[in-house]
Amino acid sequence: MKNLFEDPAEAMAALIVAATGALLAGALVMEHAFDLNPCPLCLMQRIWFAVAGLITVTALLHSARWGIYPLLTVVAGSIGAGFSIRQLYLQSLPADQVPSCGPDMTYMIENFPLADLLAAMTRGTGDCAEVAWQFGLTIPGWALMGFVAIITLAILQFRAGLR
Repeated sequence: MKNLFEDPAEAMAALIVAATGALLAGALVMEHAFDLNPCPLCLMQRIWFAVAGLITVTALLHSARWGIYPLLTVVAGSIGAGFSIRQLYLQSLPADQVPSCGPDMTYMIENFPLADLLAAMTRGTGDCAEVAWQFGLTIPGWALMGFVAIITLAILQFRAGLR
């Protein structure tokens, strides 16, 4: 059996999978143990963490040295980081400029047309402007740091695959 750390590209990919798994697990703990309901932008960030992780799992199954996999991981991480930045922007708005709150996601999924659901998930609602502090940062601040870490690891994976 080959040692995972013989190939630095595979080691970086394994770190990305571990990071995305830990971040998604943390989101589930915050939702279910701390009773923090995710807003539409929070769900989009989760989706992009999962996409980055699935791309990297595919890289590990196929070839972590192929440059397309880290590139796709950087793209997924960048999109997710954009959603984190959007939520941080909404949280920084004065109360009179915050968009109106929408219904919860379960109701939206069951009753809204897909186009309206996707619009709410990409633009955010007033629910996304609620600030919840965790260890000195807001939740989208932590998510942004997670996306930056994933992007950095993907760049290191790409560079290791060039050797």
